[in-house]
Amino acid sequence: MSSGQESVLSEYESDTSQTSKLLRKFKETPFVPIGMAGFAMVVGYGLYKLKHRGDMKMSLHLIHMRVAAQGFVVGAITCGVLYSMFQEYMVRPKE
Repeated sequence: MSSGQESVLSEYESDTSQTSKLLRKFKETPFVPIGMAGFAMVVGYGLYKLKHRGDMKMSLHLIHMRVAAQGFVVGAITCGVLYSMFQEYMVRPKE
């Protein structure tokens, strides 16, 4: 292995605690945890509204909740990809 790969491997091996790994991943890809949190919020709100859905059928309510949760996750992933592309091509262009 080259020295560049060894330094990267030793950096990853030095982080042994779960918290430090989670923080490192959050810094590398911040929109994935945001998407997961948004998904949890949409599901929580949907479950709260489940009691007060009125005369709407249960299956229709669940379909709406699923579409909203998936839309939030896809939106967060799209924002993450756009952010990554912006960082790679605009902020630090390759020479």
